[in-house]
Amino acid sequence: MKTTIRTKFILYYLLLALAMQMLFHCYGHKIVVQKILESSEANLYDKAVAICQEYISDDPSSQAQLNISIPELRTRLRSLDTLSDIRVWLADASGNILLDSHREHNAEQENINAYDPHFLTQRTNIGNTLGTLQGEETLSLVQPLTSNMNTKGYLVLLLPMENIQKRAQFYINTLTPFSLLFLFLLLLAFLCLDYQITRPLRSMTKAARQYASNHFEHPMPHFADPNYRQLAATLEYLAEKMKAMNDYQKKFVANVSHDFRSPLTSIKGYTEAILDGTIPPEKQKKYLDIILFETQRLTKLTSNLLELNQFETSKMLLQFSTFNINHILKMTTAAFEQQCLQKRITFRLTFSDKNLLVDADITKIERVIQNLVDNAIKFSKPDSSIDISTVKRNDKVFVSVKDHGVGIPKENLEKIWSRFYKTETSRGQDKTGNGLGLSITKEIIQAHGENIKVISTEGAGTEFIFSLQSHAPDSRH
Repeated sequence: MKTTIRTKFILYYLLLALAMQMLFHCYGHKIVVQKILESSEANLYDKAVAICQEYISDDPSSQAQLNISIPELRTRLRSLDTLSDIRVWLADASGNILLDSHREHNAEQENINAYDPHFLTQRTNIGNTLGTLQGEETLSLVQPLTSNMNTKGYLVLLLPMENIQKRAQFYINTLTPFSLLFLFLLLLAFLCLDYQITRPLRSMTKAARQYASNHFEHPMPHFADPNYRQLAATLEYLAEKMKAMNDYQKKFVANVSHDFRSPLTSIKGYTEAILDGTIPPEKQKKYLDIILFETQRLTKLTSNLLELNQFETSKMLLQFSTFNINHILKMTTAAFEQQCLQKRITFRLTFSDKNLLVDADITKIERVIQNLVDNAIKFSKPDSSIDISTVKRNDKVFVSVKDHGVGIPKENLEKIWSRFYKTETSRGQDKTGNGLGLSITKEIIQAHGENIKVISTEGAGTEFIFSLQSHAPDSRH
C-alpha cells in the first residue's frame, strides 16, 4: 500500500508540474504578449498624438502641413526610431510615403495602397501585410491626419513584433525561477502529505500483521488525526475479538478433547477387557451397559456440536405454528417422571390461564424446555420441588422454570451461556452433561427474537425465565 500511494503521489506531482509548466510557457506566454500588445498600442497612440501636436499643423490643404521641414523632421524621427525602435511613416492622402524614419530600408516615394489597400483603413495592424515595404512583422498604428472632416494624410508608427516577443520572453524568464520555487514547495507539500498518510498506514499494517500472527500484545501507536485514531481503534477492537476467538478455539478444542477422551477411554478399556477375557461372561452385561451409556454420551455431544455449528454458519430456520405452551410444559415434564422418582422430586405447575397460545417453533421450544427441566432436576436437592409457571403480560407469554437446588455463584451467572462451561458444583454431579445445553437454549430463544434471563441464589436455587410471542388472532407467520 505504501509503495502504491507514494507512486501515485509522484505521478500526480509530475503531471501537475508538467501541466503547470505547459500553461505557464504556452498560455501564460500568450497572455503576456497580449498585455504587452495592449500596452504598446497605447504607447504608439501617445507617440502619434505627441508627434501630431508638435510637428504637424491642421491647416487645411491637400496634404499634411508640417511645422518644420521634412529633412529636419526626418532627423528628429530617426532619433525616435533609434531610441525606441519605433519606425515612423508620414504619408499623404493617397498613401504615398513622404517621410520614413528608417535608415537602411527607406520606403519614401513608395505607395502603401499599392501593397495593401486596406492597411490605412485599419487603426492597428499586426503582422506583415505590406511585404518588402514593411520588411518584418510589426504592430502598426495608423493615425489619420484630418482637417475640416477631410483626411489630409496619415501618420504610421510601426513597432517590430520581435521587440514585443523579446519583452514577453523576458517577463517569462523573470517569473520562471518563482515557478520553479513554487514547484519545489509543492514537492515538499506532497512529500509531507505522503509521510503523514503512509507512516500511520505502515504502522497499522505492521500491527495488523502482528495480530494476524497471534501477537496480540503488539502496541498500536497513538495518532493525532481522528480518522486514523478511529481506524486504529477498529483494528484494536478486531484484535481483541481475534484474541477472544483464539482463546475460545483453544478452550473449545481442550473441552471437546476432554469430553471425548473420557468416554472413549472407558469404551476402549471395557471392550479390550471383554475381548481378552479379563471380564468374565457373567459380568459382561454390566460393562456393556456402561459402553452403551458412554456411546450415548458421545452421540449426544456430537449432535449438540453439529447443531451449534449449524446455528453459527447459517441462520436458524424456524417453522412457526400456534400451540398451547401449557400443554407442552405438561407433556415435557411427564417425560422426566422416572428421573424425578429417583430423586423424589415433584413438579408444581402454575398457569395464569388454562390455554396460553403462542407463536413459535414447537420443536425448538420443546428442546428449550427439556434443557431447562433437565438442568433443574440435575441440580435440585432430593425431596425438593421444581416450580414451572406461565403468565401473560401484554403481547408476551413468560415461562419460568425454578428449582430449589444448589444455585449458581453470582460471578458465574454470565458464564453459564458459554459453551462447555460447567460450574464447579456441576462437575461433581453432572455425569452426562457436556456444557452445551444452555448455549443451545439461548441460541433458540434469540432466534425467535425473544429473551431469556437467569436469577439464582447460591444454596437456594435457580430460576430461568424466557419470553414468547403471544398469539394474536390476526397474526401472520
